Amino acid sequence: MTTYVVAGGCFWCLDAVYRRLRGVANVVSGYTGGSVEQPSYEQVSLGTTGHAEAVQVTFDETIIPSNIILDLFFLIHDPTTLNRQGNDVGTQYRSAMFYADTEQQALFEAARERASEQWDDEIVTEVTELDTFYPAEDYHQDYFNKNPAAGYCSVIIAPKVSKARQAYKIWFKEEQ
Repeated sequence: MTTYVVAGGCFWCLDAVYRRLRGVANVVSGYTGGSVEQPSYEQVSLGTTGHAEAVQVTFDETIIPSNIILDLFFLIHDPTTLNRQGNDVGTQYRSAMFYADTEQQALFEAARERASEQWDDEIVTEVTELDTFYPAEDYHQDYFNKNPAAGYCSVIIAPKVSKARQAYKIWFKEEQ
């Protein structure tokens, strides 16, 4: 099993897409990249902790290649906007990839380079060494599946899931 930690705006969006992929064993929404130990959602949302909303994705590379996990990351968020995804503004919504070792660092940098060919504007995704990943509160885990009628889910997350499914349908599990 391989685990990546990536941040691309609100963690609910990334969580919703990755949970639908064949070969993904676990997705945990959480916080990383900051200076506060055991931060709460309320602290992170203020933008003063340095943490980003991120997901920890654990997957089986014999089922789904790592490049699919990484290329999907660049598809489902805008990696050209600094500290912002849509109406979510602040460093907690930055585009970032947190590597655990030099091998991951090289893979992340290669994925960022591939993505630069797909976007007209410059990619601002940071590639940073992973420090501590703090799981978010329980109500953030699997948020989209637990709250499908919530406005944010239907207006923001559902279109991203559809876009990802359309582009990478062979990697998706049957409809959920």
